[in-house]
Amino acid sequence: MTENATADPMVGRLLDGRYQIRSRIARGGMATVYLATDLRLERRVAVKVMHHHLADDAAFRERFIREARSAARLAHPNVVAVFDQGEDSDMAYLVMEYLPGITLRELLQEHRTLTTEQTLDIMEAVLGGLAAAHRAGIVHRDLKPENVLLADDGRIKIGDFGLARAVSANTATGAALLGTIAYLSPELVTRGVADARSDIYAVGIMMYEMLTGEQPYKGEQPVQIAYQHANSTVPAPSEKNPRVPAELDELVQWATARLPEDRPADARALLDQVLDAHG
Repeated sequence: MTENATADPMVGRLLDGRYQIRSRIARGGMATVYLATDLRLERRVAVKVMHHHLADDAAFRERFIREARSAARLAHPNVVAVFDQGEDSDMAYLVMEYLPGITLRELLQEHRTLTTEQTLDIMEAVLGGLAAAHRAGIVHRDLKPENVLLADDGRIKIGDFGLARAVSANTATGAALLGTIAYLSPELVTRGVADARSDIYAVGIMMYEMLTGEQPYKGEQPVQIAYQHANSTVPAPSEKNPRVPAELDELVQWATARLPEDRPADARALLDQVLDAHG
């Protein structure tokens, strides 16, 4: 899961006198993630360094610190643990547990379509972590396959809690969320507001993608996809993949209802039904 990024000036740097940056794992619209060694506790960690256009914004830094504190209080086996947050020179960073493995996005790129059993296994873990967050009053806002981590030892965890909320009032939000429009709920698209049911919508879209090998909406421009989220109904996965059982069709369409009040109230409500389907 590490990238060949030898030219990255961060590699080899000692961050805040504690975190020795070893290699770059991934680069996204909001931040770059590095593998590092925590010299104080002698353990490997993942360090997310926010891009300068975000870190230079004082209001963002304040929100980032507040959301990091909330995420750090969220302790659950299916949530990536947050260990530390800080600033070094002009860089804002977040320190998290390091999970060797792949993301759900990488799994989908390799296999495209997952079996019903694989889908339910992953969704059970995702919804377990999400249910703990919703109980704590935390909404993810940016669930997508890139944020679901599948560890080599079999653990499944959600990452990036609070990050989307931290950037939500920043002028870079539109660009930062460009790649995640496929999972944004209608109310986020039209009004920019989110609650637990917005996360449920994203889970439903991910389930559709896992079962069919593609996203329900396509378009050359993000605005075209956004329009479909706001005005269309997600089709039953079995229309693309006849092997999908009716009970999973029902779960996907329940989770992706256009009106929030027609979806499960939170992750616990959907998890109960996933557990029933899983037998």
